[in-house]
Amino acid sequence: MALLYQPKEGSVLMCDFRGYEVPEIIKIRPVIVVRKHRTNKWLVTVVPLSTTAPQTVLEHHLQLDSHLQGASPVCWAKCDIVATVSLGRLDRIKSKDRHGKRTYKIAELTYDQFLAIKAAVRSALGLH
Repeated sequence: MALLYQPKEGSVLMCDFRGYEVPEIIKIRPVIVVRKHRTNKWLVTVVPLSTTAPQTVLEHHLQLDSHLQGASPVCWAKCDIVATVSLGRLDRIKSKDRHGKRTYKIAELTYDQFLAIKAAVRSALGLH
């Protein structure tokens, strides 16, 4: 289900990138909201997360703890793949509690992690 409001910057959500074209991301994957759009309340800018480590770790790659249940314990922020997406592509993270009941959550980065993400995005875009 799509979100109906702009999530907080630093939120970790799921994003449906289907409809994009290769070599763009073309599947559902976790993302970090890095910026709310200033004039369009239906858009946010995101950085995708991946459990696949980059072949060569560069300044725009950042290792984080994974927020997905049952996934690898770490993930990588791919800060060179920034995208502005519609809220219609975003959803909360689905998981199950200890009783098997489905739960939904929006994870959040720490302040220091979010600062590191922003620095890595600036590096990727050459905005030092």
